[in-house]
Amino acid sequence: MSRPYRPHRARAPVRGHGDAGVAGLVFGGMGTLDGRVVIITGAGRGIGREHALFMASEGAKVVVNDLGGNIDGSGSDVGPAQEVVDEIRAMGGEAIANTDSVTSWEGGQRMVNAAVEAFGDLHVLVNNAGILRDRVLVNMTEEEWDAVISVHLKGHFAPSRWAAAYWREKSKEINGPVNAAIVNTASGAMLGNPGQTNYTAAKAGIAAATLVMAQELSRYGVRANCLAPLARTRLTLQTPGLGDTVAPPEDPSEFDKFDPANISPLVAYLSTADCPFNGGVFHVGGNEVGLYGGWSLDGDQIIAADGRWTVEGLQSLAPRMLEGRGKLASITTHINDTFKGFGQRPPTV
Repeated sequence: MSRPYRPHRARAPVRGHGDAGVAGLVFGGMGTLDGRVVIITGAGRGIGREHALFMASEGAKVVVNDLGGNIDGSGSDVGPAQEVVDEIRAMGGEAIANTDSVTSWEGGQRMVNAAVEAFGDLHVLVNNAGILRDRVLVNMTEEEWDAVISVHLKGHFAPSRWAAAYWREKSKEINGPVNAAIVNTASGAMLGNPGQTNYTAAKAGIAAATLVMAQELSRYGVRANCLAPLARTRLTLQTPGLGDTVAPPEDPSEFDKFDPANISPLVAYLSTADCPFNGGVFHVGGNEVGLYGGWSLDGDQIIAADGRWTVEGLQSLAPRMLEGRGKLASITTHINDTFKGFGQRPPTV
């Protein structure tokens, strides 16, 4: 049985020493996330680890969630989550480890309870955990489909559901908005990437779910946004054809546009109490941040019949809708388009 939420007294914070930094991060002083309590799933490695370190450097108190599994979702290891916690604490930040699986209904609740018990509140949930089981459709197994859908889609749903329940009760308690945020993680694969039917379906589902979360939770003062990051991770290094593309530059003085740390400032911004964005799906990577427009329907391109359509009528008129379209009728932005000019755009002024 799931237990109802009750207020918890925060534990004494764990303090480190000095203002030393990790990978250029500086801890101490005022930050944009001072006092914000954040859960980050999949935070033991890759992008999630960078989020945890960066947000802690901005003053957040962090629940570092990571099952410690392999890239395909198998296995578990407490080490990655605890190592990130140790890094944050050594630099003067506050963090705890959590190794619940994001696919677990009870685990999602334990994550939220852990944040409230340790730090007295919850302000931000960053859903980041993910796995890969790439295979072309005709070779994909049921288990490969189920595993990816479970970790990505249910892995966003379960923590979000329990965080939303906490914020709803909190909003009633304070009789006002809670100024909280959910930051989800999709991918450019949501546009359609051959060899990744399961991953593409999951990531597109996450983007769509974000729009529903944004609409449903705004009444409580909760915003929901989503990232489609371009970065070097264990997952992208395993994606066919991407390994060489996302490799770090040979010259260490050159800007590393695929460094996963490039993603974290946007996550922190979307997590601030006064961020105006809600229901956004963001392209982010390198020195770039952009906003996807989502599915669109051009009213001028809609064809109409006098009553119900016939097959013959559609044969005659439907091809008009293909004018100006590519071979794939509803793709207006291809996944390859996200790489065009990537990292080469001049700074916006």
